[in-house]
Amino acid sequence: MKMIKTVALTALLLIGTVGFAQNKKDRKIMDDAVKAKTKLLEADSGLEHFFDKSAGYVIFPNVGKGGFIIGGASGNGVVYENGNAIGMADLKKLNIGLQAGGQAIIEVIFFETDTDLQRFTEGKFEFAAETSAVALKSGIAFNAKYKDGVAVFALPKAGLMADASVGGQKFGYKAF
Repeated sequence: MKMIKTVALTALLLIGTVGFAQNKKDRKIMDDAVKAKTKLLEADSGLEHFFDKSAGYVIFPNVGKGGFIIGGASGNGVVYENGNAIGMADLKKLNIGLQAGGQAIIEVIFFETDTDLQRFTEGKFEFAAETSAVALKSGIAFNAKYKDGVAVFALPKAGLMADASVGGQKFGYKAF
């Protein structure tokens, strides 16, 4: 009887651990998100207020954007609630218009309230076509405000592209 309990407990712990463990790709994205947060705060310390006061946020540490007439963007990120990672996210964007070039950016989306974060995690979140990210420069975040419950910031990493729009981005979410 004691042996059955031990086997059952071991199986339960193993199943629970495997069910909540992140794969290698997710762990890499999580590590990159921690580094990206540091870079964001170095670029503009005013973001500290958003990190501390928001209901949640998602950091996309490596968003690739590119296009020539037809363009797109994609990236993977980590969703945080009250500073704790709760899941993984992905973004995709396809657009047509005057654009040329390619760029790698860090993008962070802050959610003002629990309801705004819940909209994102339930898949009911999408940017309007005209939405743009605030391109980070030192001191700019101090004056930034939430719009419709979100605030979006982008920090260029490499490349050059004449496009700061995030409108039309679609998101996916997977809880841990």
